[in-house]
Amino acid sequence: MNVFLDRTDAETAILSLLPGRSDDLARLKILARVDGTPIVTVIGKYNHGKSSLLNVLCGASAFDVADKRQTIALSEHLAAGVRWLDAPGLDADVASGDDREALTAAWQRSDIRLLVHAAKEGELDNSERQLLGQLDADDQRTRRQTLFILSQVDQLEDETHLAHVTDALATQAPHVPVHLTSSVRYSRGMEGGKALLVARSGIPALKEALQAACALVPEARKYEVALRHADVREEVGTLQHARNQALATLLETQVTQAAAFSTGLSEVLDKARDEIQELLDHPGPDDALRPDTHEERFQVTAGKLERARQQLALTKVNRRISSYLVGHGVEELPPSPGCVASSLNTVMVAVLGISVKYLEDMRRIYCAEPGRAHLQARFTHYYEISKDRLALAELITAAVDARDKAACAAAALQWLEAQA
Repeated sequence: MNVFLDRTDAETAILSLLPGRSDDLARLKILARVDGTPIVTVIGKYNHGKSSLLNVLCGASAFDVADKRQTIALSEHLAAGVRWLDAPGLDADVASGDDREALTAAWQRSDIRLLVHAAKEGELDNSERQLLGQLDADDQRTRRQTLFILSQVDQLEDETHLAHVTDALATQAPHVPVHLTSSVRYSRGMEGGKALLVARSGIPALKEALQAACALVPEARKYEVALRHADVREEVGTLQHARNQALATLLETQVTQAAAFSTGLSEVLDKARDEIQELLDHPGPDDALRPDTHEERFQVTAGKLERARQQLALTKVNRRISSYLVGHGVEELPPSPGCVASSLNTVMVAVLGISVKYLEDMRRIYCAEPGRAHLQARFTHYYEISKDRLALAELITAAVDARDKAACAAAALQWLEAQA
């Protein structure tokens, strides 16, 4: 049974199985800790008016504004029931990791993203266009929201130029509404009490859109938590099923192979028993036991003929057994420092020895039940420690570890969902 001490412990178990889910877990961790305050992050390229826009939206000079790169780290301010985040400009200073910090804020911390693009820059470049498409796709999936802001519209020459820019943006992102804004007009309008200038700044309309978006945040968060849990659960479940099946297949293979080897070996030993029994049933005295005299050493004798007949039959039997073993990868013994001659380092020698076998030896080894059971057991032992069987055992061990890792990840996810 898996026991998780804290969220980090559970996340580690899941990431060990699904390293690609780090963003999901990071977002879920943030959602588990946030209060009811909506989080709005402004992102965009350096010097596109992000900080100025944030200041007019939150009603305070909370974020530094300058012509040079000012925002070098994520900063935040709580105002009007919203937590506002100002991210470093994209492409401002790649070496410092500004992009990474800005995108982390956009993808992990935010409920609502304001993607700001300066009107004076014209159409979106490739990186902005790609980012807008990714944010829009994420909105569709998670129910988070992205508002596309065309800032600093007051810096364009006239309405014709503005129309040209907005037409280009509509072509690039036809399904994404564009909010036209000017922080300068809004500030001047507020300072001079000019309601028309304030309205033309686009800020009041943007504030209304933001208010409507913020109202949707609580339900969107619940949906997103359920969605991300479900996505991770599905992937864990798929891997868990696949690993269980893989282990079951390997175990079945192990059992099937062992049963097939045992059955085949038994048949080979049965045949060996029958052939040896034919030798034992040979009528008359066993001439093989009669030693040749000194005078007979160069003569063909009954003893020599009988010994040759017996050894030929024994060789035939042992070759059949050896052939069966070799066919199943059972031939050489594991390396042993005790055996100098490699030719003797074989399973047949290990089980049967190298001594001369006479009829009584053959009867005891091949025909008597204890001897036959010994052969079955010993050859099976060497089969189980053969290279192929050991390799299969290693695969099974690895499959067990993989199965257990998937089961641990599934338990960790259940623990996380219980904390939500």
